[in-house]
Amino acid sequence: MKLAKAIATIAFVTGIASAAAAQDYPSKPVTLVIPYAAGGSTETMARVFSVALGEEMGAKIVVKVRPGAGGALGASEVARAPADGYTILFSTASTLMWPPLTQDVDFTLDSFDFVAKISDYQQAIVAAADAPFDTMEELIEYSKDHTLSYGDQSSLSRAFTDAVAEMEGIQWNGIPTKGGGEMVPFLLGGKIDFAWSGGVHQSYGGKMKVLMSMNYGRLAASPDVPSIQELYGISMPSQAILSVPKGTPEDVIAFISDKAEAAMEDPEFVDLMNNKLNFPLAYQDSKQITEAIVESNAVLAKIAGKE
Repeated sequence: MKLAKAIATIAFVTGIASAAAAQDYPSKPVTLVIPYAAGGSTETMARVFSVALGEEMGAKIVVKVRPGAGGALGASEVARAPADGYTILFSTASTLMWPPLTQDVDFTLDSFDFVAKISDYQQAIVAAADAPFDTMEELIEYSKDHTLSYGDQSSLSRAFTDAVAEMEGIQWNGIPTKGGGEMVPFLLGGKIDFAWSGGVHQSYGGKMKVLMSMNYGRLAASPDVPSIQELYGISMPSQAILSVPKGTPEDVIAFISDKAEAAMEDPEFVDLMNNKLNFPLAYQDSKQITEAIVESNAVLAKIAGKE
């Protein structure tokens, strides 16, 4: 009886302490981790967003770029951080889904709480403007008589690109790149023939052309270009999200989510998204994005052969 009472007392006191900590949040700088190399669409988006988010939260946001393993290194760092709201991950949703299904990593999807959706990546297969093919159909035909290499940015982008090649009965050589910042000079410099892009191509106007959307639907900036769903019946998760370590207090998550929605109205961020990156603003709260991620994870599990 005494032990049970002691445990109950500890739990009560801990609960009070957690509630007090949540009410004081934020009382120190918050770290925003970007798990991809500088120069890509995520890093560009996150840096501008961090300024607006910091102003809304009333806190200093410290941006930390932690690239590697297709985003898994940065995700792992956040998963191990204290669940107090002072470490936030800005990433693709797939970065938290795909590595646990296909790699030996020290986190799972359940290692995170999902705070908010910010946008949808404009994922695509792209080529340089002077490439000898203008459509996916032409790329496939050209590939039958030529050995082509493509730039990928993660094992997930490679899996989907290779799935297309397998369906078409051809073979492409995947060349790993450390995000859009490295993919762009590889493609424009002629080191690769085409590439998977998370959206950075939309900042290069006449220098690149879109051959196929890798999202479920067509891209807003390329409405005449078919999607991989239309052509092959598969599609990649496209959400840009904020996540925190599992167990972060619910009121802290709600606070960050609310402030993220407000930050999305910041004029500089809106200008970046609408006029430079051409990414749609598409807010979802914690509950909505969590439901979407669970659904997407089931699809990826099938692609990975886990179901």
